[in-house]
Amino acid sequence: MVKDMPLTLNDSQACVDQLIQRVGKDITLGLPLGLGKPIRFVNALYERAQADPGINLHIVTALSLTPPGGSSTLEKRFMEPFVERLYGDIPELDYARDVIRKRLPPNVTVSEFFFKAGAFLNDATQQRRYVCTNYTHAVRDLMDLGVNVLAQLVAPPTKAGDKGLLSLSCNPDLTLDLMPLLRQREADGNVVAIVGELNRHLPFLGNSAAISDSQFDLLLEHPRSDYPLFSAPQMAISPEDHLIGFYASTLLKDGGTLQVGIGSLGSALVHNAILRHQHNAHWKAVYDQLAVAANFPVVESLGGVDPFEKGLYGCSEMMVDGFIHLLEAGVIHREVYNNAELQELINQGRIEPDVSLDTLDVLHAEDLIDSPLRARDVALLRGYGIFRSDVEYKGGRLRIGEQSLEPDLDAKASREAISALALGKKLTGGIVIHGGFYVGPASFYQKLRDLSPEDRQRISMTSVNFINHLYDHAFGNQRLKAAQRAHSRFINTAMMHTLNGAAVSDGLEDGRVVSGVGGQYNFVAMAHELPGARSIICLRSTRKSGHKTVSNLVFNYGHCTIPRHLRDIVITEYGIADLRGQPDEQVYLRLIRIADSRFQESLLAQAKKAGKVDPAFQMPLGWRNNTPERIKSLVQSAGGGDVFPAFPFGCDFTDQELTLGKALKGLKAATATRRGKMAALWRAIKASDEQGRYASLLQRMNLDNPKGLRETLDQKLLIHGLDLIQTPSNTGNQPT
Repeated sequence: MVKDMPLTLNDSQACVDQLIQRVGKDITLGLPLGLGKPIRFVNALYERAQADPGINLHIVTALSLTPPGGSSTLEKRFMEPFVERLYGDIPELDYARDVIRKRLPPNVTVSEFFFKAGAFLNDATQQRRYVCTNYTHAVRDLMDLGVNVLAQLVAPPTKAGDKGLLSLSCNPDLTLDLMPLLRQREADGNVVAIVGELNRHLPFLGNSAAISDSQFDLLLEHPRSDYPLFSAPQMAISPEDHLIGFYASTLLKDGGTLQVGIGSLGSALVHNAILRHQHNAHWKAVYDQLAVAANFPVVESLGGVDPFEKGLYGCSEMMVDGFIHLLEAGVIHREVYNNAELQELINQGRIEPDVSLDTLDVLHAEDLIDSPLRARDVALLRGYGIFRSDVEYKGGRLRIGEQSLEPDLDAKASREAISALALGKKLTGGIVIHGGFYVGPASFYQKLRDLSPEDRQRISMTSVNFINHLYDHAFGNQRLKAAQRAHSRFINTAMMHTLNGAAVSDGLEDGRVVSGVGGQYNFVAMAHELPGARSIICLRSTRKSGHKTVSNLVFNYGHCTIPRHLRDIVITEYGIADLRGQPDEQVYLRLIRIADSRFQESLLAQAKKAGKVDPAFQMPLGWRNNTPERIKSLVQSAGGGDVFPAFPFGCDFTDQELTLGKALKGLKAATATRRGKMAALWRAIKASDEQGRYASLLQRMNLDNPKGLRETLDQKLLIHGLDLIQTPSNTGNQPT
């Protein structure tokens, strides 16, 4: 059955009219994670539900993006100009705003399976409505929740050859699997609707992400109402983050596979991988200075120290902007192919990227092609560039224009003719990055729009089930995935890690959800299934809790995301703990070794008390220097900010904002307790800026001429905060 072409409308309210006419007023709306939400359509539907209590609207999604705010008046003064600069031209996601303000009408429900980290810790309603699921199970759960409308932001074609196609671009992750299931639900007699909202700011990406526009029922298209894409600003990389990223970069194997997530730890890894590739002598000097090989011998068997000659292949549910930086730097350039047998031969070094008669001989020896060649063989060879695109198989012969060749690989004359006339130059159709979704800074989106046709073709945004699973039914070629994902390094972050090997990444022991499981469990499990693969969990050794510093390596915890039986490699700024296959005593000791020294003795005492470590064990002297002072000294001696900059990939904050952010961050820490607040207020009352040191900063905060008691107090608090950091020009930290 040929599906009707979609109804295209240029008015969001008219689009909602058509939707209700089609499916009625009971709507369970599935929206993509993150960037791909069609804001104008969703806002119009939400507005209609607000006005009509007869509409029952259930929105099921993840990571609803909203501009950052501030909790105090000072933070709001800081954020408002920044938010206006970055997000002023982007329409607000109205339902997400009302979720935060707890103003949803009773006929609207919002359920998410992944929160913006920490956003709803104190929102009991959203905590109750949270859906806990692995990313790869989200499609199943969306269908079980009764989704009957799927809506997504899509990119229109940008060149004539793409006419009739729309790109799912930033979010094919779940949509590629949801669409056929919804059509099957429709075939079973249920009414469904698939809605696309076109936006020309969204980069058009092909391969799996490009689908026929006929797969949609309704399209909202209004060129003059296109809006910029929501951006996630770059996070500052601290010295501790840089060392974590450096240690992780030692575990990358040339010719391997990389998965990495968003945030400063992911950016630190990307920066250090580029450092290893482009400034190898300096990278090796740091490697030697840290005595990595002697202290953590696992790197010599798993990683490498040389530039990436073979290159890496990226396979990550989230294509972060770091992947494009790695592509531009020449780190990511290992191509994979959609043929398991061919990929295995490439991995073995038996087939090279440069095409020759040897290529045909290897394929023939492995029974992948026949001699004489047949039509299916020619199609295979042409599909991967081994034969030129104009080679045809007709009447049992090879045809190239007016030329006609015998397809016999065993005859000398035929081989010479095939070599001269039919062979291509290099393998084609290779992919260097598979991603499920993306979100990042505005510069990242521009880089995607500016990709050369060659690089655009080498990036495939696709289903998360292809990326996160080895055994999924839809894509099901386990052999292909294993061949492509050689020497995989699945690098993720955690909030805490227990000494018995469990990772805490998504929630607290009182049951509150911080973010979500996402795909972390999938990648960790896959690392234990794939030959040569490793899971790497990165975390800072400590965190601030009010005035106190607490350890992120803990003896035990009442919640975990990754169970202890999947323990593998853990990295802090103090080194690498290889836990896979180790007895419990070694697991406990290796984690204590990379803990902050302020907590090592207490952790060791707990381990001994539990009988997990020999009571006679004494901590080696070499473990006892895990201090922040040592980290600063190491980074400084390695080149400091010139080698390990806070923002290696650009920054959305001005220098003024970086200074103000550092001051506000220090002020927030100083006032975390009641006693601290009283002390800060007392000092702030006496604070002044008679010399005008902070004039431009006060002006940026609109506090240069305060009016009233509240503004005067805010001004004095800010001056006190700036006095606390002492160096107003310091740009080494990110604003809060």
